[in-house]
Amino acid sequence: MASEACKKGQVRIDNESVKPSREVYPMAEITVRKNQINYKLKITDLPDSRVGAKLVDIYRMDLTPKSEFEQQELLKYSKEYYRAKGDGRPTKKDRRDITDYWNDNETKEN
Repeated sequence: MASEACKKGQVRIDNESVKPSREVYPMAEITVRKNQINYKLKITDLPDSRVGAKLVDIYRMDLTPKSEFEQQELLKYSKEYYRAKGDGRPTKKDRRDITDYWNDNETKEN
């Protein structure tokens, strides 16, 4: 999955697109785009050998701004309102909203 993300340009180190084989060094800043969120991570140190997932946080700092997560929440709420394309004809409320929209545009033009 990481190799695919690198090939798609979703992984950047110090604002440069990278190949999957790129080595990282302490103080490097990694940006990863996942689920429409740009995660920013800074490497503080490199372990001497492989470590478990619980210990990874010792070697990195999460610099992702909270605004990225807030934007994701807003996007989630906006998607819940609309039906998927092809889910039948508009409801009565949808038809009223469309009619109101058209009437508002006609009065603005006149």
